[in-house]
Amino acid sequence: MGQAIVDYAKSKVNKDIIVVSEICDDDVIPSEYLFRTYDEMPKIEQLALDRCTGKILDVGAGAGIHANYLLEKGADVSCIDISELSVNHLKEQKIRARQLNFFNLEEEQYDTLLFLMNGLGIAGKLSNLEFTLLKAKSHLAKNGKILCDSSDIKYLYEDDEGGYWIDLNAGYYGDFRFQMLYDGHASDWFDWLYVDFETLKATAEKVGFEVELIHEEDQHYLAELKVKL
Repeated sequence: MGQAIVDYAKSKVNKDIIVVSEICDDDVIPSEYLFRTYDEMPKIEQLALDRCTGKILDVGAGAGIHANYLLEKGADVSCIDISELSVNHLKEQKIRARQLNFFNLEEEQYDTLLFLMNGLGIAGKLSNLEFTLLKAKSHLAKNGKILCDSSDIKYLYEDDEGGYWIDLNAGYYGDFRFQMLYDGHASDWFDWLYVDFETLKATAEKVGFEVELIHEEDQHYLAELKVKL
């Protein structure tokens, strides 16, 4: 992803990022999509940005489109990403950024943690979501919040008769494994979680959050998590 960001920023030549899954057909992300403007963003992303307040951390910031919009609005925002190339690009855009895995974040407090483009997928598996939310909670200031989006991907397993071709009780159906391919580059396979809203809500409430469904479109939703007072 970082290589795609650097290449497009330099050349403006659009190339495809191929997302390979063990379960469904390959997905394609045009590199130019990583540079969309606010007006080009899905409504879920626009709503999330409009709800950001205070000191903001953009987790997995990528090309920095969300952070850049917030900065233009005068917000106090910084970014982290695991990609060195992505972070170098962010710094070139005069955006505060560090190459850092969220799980290695130390004692810092934020009013808003922003996890867009299914950012809570960093949990990897549903079994790690509770730990991920607890980690996020530890970095929230008083009255702080998490803004996150995800998708209920159960429909991927549905057949033409409305039944499901896998045993949904065998394991959580949103536990995915992916590999990314781009212009001769290939990532390692990695775990990525897609969590339906009711499961997210139940897990978040278990660790002390109040959960609000902000917007839902098809199987995609935006949620806001606030620490219970």
